[in-house]
Amino acid sequence: MSETRPDVKNLHVVDGPLSQHKLAVLRDERTRTPDFRQAMKELALIMVAEATRSMPTRPVSIRTPLTETEVEEISGPVCLVPVLRAGLGMLDGALALLPTATVGFMGLQRDEETALPVEYYVNLPSNLDEYLVLVLDPMLATGGSLSATIDKLKEEGATWISCLHAVAAVPGVERLTREHPDVTFYAAAVDPELDDRSFIVPGLGDAGDRLYGTL
Repeated sequence: MSETRPDVKNLHVVDGPLSQHKLAVLRDERTRTPDFRQAMKELALIMVAEATRSMPTRPVSIRTPLTETEVEEISGPVCLVPVLRAGLGMLDGALALLPTATVGFMGLQRDEETALPVEYYVNLPSNLDEYLVLVLDPMLATGGSLSATIDKLKEEGATWISCLHAVAAVPGVERLTREHPDVTFYAAAVDPELDDRSFIVPGLGDAGDRLYGTL
């Protein structure tokens, strides 16, 4: 769906054969909860591997079995921030590649009167300014909750933020890249539109319900 992709520099579409295969499993309405959960975990592995390509590194001297040499390591601690609850489906995959990462949590819900996102649970490191932050949020739809999440992360001191999504919708991408041009976004696919309930079309349904069997 390359024709639907907004022309923005801070959006990266991770559309290799393996990520597309995992996404096909996630999109299929016949996929059972255990298989959906496994595919989301595996897609998260791919997304994290891609997102970490842009992380800053620093040189470190070590000794191999043969000699001294200089290698590169990620220059700071990493904080993974799943957006509750669907973001938890990406957490195990991310931790498989970044097992020493700190995990923060962001929980938001929609205020039915104002239609604005409201925080109901926030747990982040006190020194967030020292971290490289990866936000895990499978579905980027309208962008309202994610924008509020990024606002909160910046308020707490975060300066390096990347967001990982299984599927992003054009309206959400356009909003987020306008409101947060300093943040990088990764998605396995960009879908063209939202329906009247703000579900991504074609999308993959409600990621949280499909992850946890609450259909």
